[in-house]
Amino acid sequence: MAHDDHHQHDDTHAHAHTDVDWAELAAHLESQAELFAPLYENALGWLGRVAEPGLIVDAGSGPGVVSCLFAQAFPGARVVAVDSSEPLLDRAAARAERLGVADRFGVLAGDLPGVLDQLDYPADLLWAGHSLHHLGDQRAALTAFGERLAPGGTLAVLEGGLPSRFLPRDVGIGRPGLQARMDALQEEWFARMRTDLPGAVAETEDWPALLGSAGLRYTGSRSFLVDLPAPASDRARAYVSEILSRLRDTVGEGLDAEDRGTLDRLLDPADPASVHRRPDVFVLGARTVHTAVRPA
Repeated sequence: MAHDDHHQHDDTHAHAHTDVDWAELAAHLESQAELFAPLYENALGWLGRVAEPGLIVDAGSGPGVVSCLFAQAFPGARVVAVDSSEPLLDRAAARAERLGVADRFGVLAGDLPGVLDQLDYPADLLWAGHSLHHLGDQRAALTAFGERLAPGGTLAVLEGGLPSRFLPRDVGIGRPGLQARMDALQEEWFARMRTDLPGAVAETEDWPALLGSAGLRYTGSRSFLVDLPAPASDRARAYVSEILSRLRDTVGEGLDAEDRGTLDRLLDPADPASVHRRPDVFVLGARTVHTAVRPA
């Protein structure tokens, strides 16, 4: 399990496959989270309204970029990064060492939500960033997350938001509206992915209601913006290229020949119209955090 970006999930749920090689994606996951760091920092600032936590658990931490942001934002807290991929946790621990927070940073390897039973004590803040939708029974997972909170502890679930945009509606080649058409295909892909998960249970994605059904008191939702205007940095261009490449691999067959041709041109570094070279590439999207508290 690892942080990808969102349902609209990012920009691609491509790495939501249950048989994905997370270690192979490690560099991409790190770069993506670093690019989105201002968004995460704003979200952590909003979460700072809760009492100073003693233990923060990042459930589905991936390579630990957000876990380390938590350690920096809450200097009095111990942070535990939890993930099923040991190679990603190795990278998380190395990052914590580089940033000077290793003395209060730990890792825990195993599958969610059961691995949380191995925590030494309940969490004051449990963050589930784009990890819940990888679990077949989301309602049961939320209940398990809530049971690992200390009384008065906060669960923060990052799910949903808005599809990211990287290019104008009309890019000057092919038919306008390519990203919107890929969004529709991506939604179908995501629905199939969810259906194919072990123990999949269909749920209305009413997060306040789901959190309430897990025995928690819903306390609010807020969306946070990533807004990296054109001209894009090299890191942003690399991110856009990676996302569009994964979309071509996962939903490209659903596009017509003209759209596939446009996508190929956008990904060809030698083409002046590609995202590697064109001046109008940007990154704009929104991510939503839902919070609830375990009653004292």
